[in-house]
Amino acid sequence: MRIDILSAIPQLLDSFLNYSIVQRAKDKGLVEIFVHDIHAYGKGKYKQIDDYQYGGGAGMVLMVEPLDRLISQLKSERVYDEIIFMTPDAPVLKQSTVNELSLKTNLIIVAGHYKGVDQRLRDLHVTREISIGDYVLSGGELPAAVLTDAIVRLIPGAMNDQTSALSDSFQNGLLAPPVYTRPPEYKGMKVPEILLSGNHQKIAEWREQQAEEITKKIRPDLMQ
Repeated sequence: MRIDILSAIPQLLDSFLNYSIVQRAKDKGLVEIFVHDIHAYGKGKYKQIDDYQYGGGAGMVLMVEPLDRLISQLKSERVYDEIIFMTPDAPVLKQSTVNELSLKTNLIIVAGHYKGVDQRLRDLHVTREISIGDYVLSGGELPAAVLTDAIVRLIPGAMNDQTSALSDSFQNGLLAPPVYTRPPEYKGMKVPEILLSGNHQKIAEWREQQAEEITKKIRPDLMQ
């Protein structure tokens, strides 16, 4: 898989993309991640990439031209399955979307910034828009990093135990059940006996029951 991230402040992505599971996946050759500085395609001496919005109003807007040049160049070199724009005014990211994207070959992720991006860029190139929640951040770099991590960890071989991802919250439409490790008792609180029984069928049934109860309590909307 190849992921190209377009950013106005690429330095914000440096540490995130160079550690943990994402770095291991890169080291194994499972994914290539390239971060492109939009300023390199900016206008004039000062590489301008933003301007005031037409019609007035507070906040600067990313210009269509630099991003169009950058995306057009990338598209001339390979075929992209999706060109994704991270923006709060979009459907909220779900695990089913991540599962789908993890099967793709080439992705572009556009990290918005300032007040947003000229609508014409969205009309020209963007094939999918994703939000990570009903709130606004200073820029799209963190959302782009969230999406990248969610996708990369599902690539076969990225995690030491790939079956771990299958038991994550949302994979079966439920939140994950509680988990425990050593010691078996701490400050009077004991690990549930069923988890120490060695009866894998009973343990699976207990976990399913716990997942349903937790989901009903915390996220009843998922039960629908």
